[in-house]
Amino acid sequence: MTSTALHSEAEPSNPPGQAQPSSVRSRFVPRMPGPWWLGWLGASVVALFAGALRFFNLGEPDRIYFDETYYATDAYALWQFGYEHDTLEDSDALLAQGDPNIWDGGGDFIVHPPVGKWMIALGDWLYSVMPFGASVTPEGWRTASALAGMISVLILVRLATRMTRSLLLGCTAGLVLALDGLHFTLSRIAMVDIFLTLWILAGFTCLVIDRDRTRERLARLGEAGTDLAAAGWLGMRWWRLAAGLCFGLAIGTKWSALFFVAAFGLLTVAWDYGARRSVGQQRPVGRWFGFDAVPAFFQTVVVAGVVYLVSWSGWLFTRGGYNRDFADGLVPGWVPDFLGEPARALWSLVDYHGRMMDFHSNLSSDHSYISAPWEWLVMRTPVMFHYQGQAVGCDSGDCVTSVVSIGTPVVWWVGIIALVVMFGWWVTFRDWRAGAVLLAVAAGWLPWFAYPDRPMFLFYALPFLPFLVLAVVLMLGLLMGAGEDSPRFAPYLRALGGVVFGVVLLLVIAHFAYLYPVLSAYPVPEESWRDRLWFDVWIYGRDAS
Repeated sequence: MTSTALHSEAEPSNPPGQAQPSSVRSRFVPRMPGPWWLGWLGASVVALFAGALRFFNLGEPDRIYFDETYYATDAYALWQFGYEHDTLEDSDALLAQGDPNIWDGGGDFIVHPPVGKWMIALGDWLYSVMPFGASVTPEGWRTASALAGMISVLILVRLATRMTRSLLLGCTAGLVLALDGLHFTLSRIAMVDIFLTLWILAGFTCLVIDRDRTRERLARLGEAGTDLAAAGWLGMRWWRLAAGLCFGLAIGTKWSALFFVAAFGLLTVAWDYGARRSVGQQRPVGRWFGFDAVPAFFQTVVVAGVVYLVSWSGWLFTRGGYNRDFADGLVPGWVPDFLGEPARALWSLVDYHGRMMDFHSNLSSDHSYISAPWEWLVMRTPVMFHYQGQAVGCDSGDCVTSVVSIGTPVVWWVGIIALVVMFGWWVTFRDWRAGAVLLAVAAGWLPWFAYPDRPMFLFYALPFLPFLVLAVVLMLGLLMGAGEDSPRFAPYLRALGGVVFGVVLLLVIAHFAYLYPVLSAYPVPEESWRDRLWFDVWIYGRDAS
């Protein structure tokens, strides 16, 4: 039987020496909703729905648009050479034809690591080997993004189900993410933000699974008669190792992942400390530091660093990449060649990273759709990825197609309320889920306020969107479980919570459907198009003023 309301799961806290082994399992390891296959079936259905939305008419617009001009071409160059390559000015048209002779000059200076572009290239290849596919097409260079969007929905369903122990709330989280306009548009364009979001979400999910597995081990030790107050090494933490792998791929997509890695690294060791305190360990700092914190550093930070370095293999093991020969002649001649070449490559890579950092530090732009971080949650300034004024495909002569990268406002506006509720819930009950969601949103949002002069865009908010959705779902779960301490009013409060749940979900579905034509390059009459974009700033950006 599947629960619909959110069960209480505050971080347990017992005085040292008073934990009872028989109660560890009930407090630490709430049962997942069963049977197990039902959870995977629900997640798969929601993910397939998200995939159908994202793959339908994936080739529209049928040309390179917005930042695809950088990422799609860089991905193709990586596949051809192992590094980003200078291209001719008309490379957009040549790329669409799949002409291999479009390259001019040497390595190109790029400002983001290569993982996201490797994934775009892999999607290009995957589409080309399909029976209906062809080499280098809009559908091809967007395939990986659509798959990443679909998989991120699948992961969020499983994560939310694990955090709430409710299949209904888990599937709701996936459905809300699937119907968010920002996630939708960035799953249909060859840009790297959707891959950043995927790897951050996957890494966090691995840490939550690790949290459950660790508490499961403590429960088994207690049931076996082990003195939990003296428990030390809890075994190899494979899921935390997997998190390190995901974090390395996230950093290898965009450096902004570092904010999440720092926050989640502190979070996972805080969970370990809480677990040791909760089973009654006296003075647990020594055991926690030696058995949990130090290994966690190697399993997350060090592993992530190794994965990040490996992601540059294409640049390191070739000679044509930008700045690749910087250190030639700087390594003394007496150094053996088998050591000298790796040293020169790494030295050149370090210098390259300095140039990338300098670029980001001094970046400036007068782009019409620049959006400050405070604007992201309210959806003030979305980005017009694509606009065509004299399109064909509708009955009216005045047809418009567009891709406006805007989050479904209902999701984000309700999300603001949910964050306030999460803060109150965490302050009052110290529930770990509320704290984790708040920390994740803070890691993806607050650091950007430190760069007020840097041009930023709404899609920078995409990596913390899944956690905003989690906040909404947790809030709805609280509403549906209201009244547990007041049996007299519980049925009425739960009925009210169910009504709110239904209304919010219907509003999300209706709002996404209403916005769909302006998100997907679907031709509509210009008047209808303008009706869907409620504010001039949604159309013209800063130029609206």
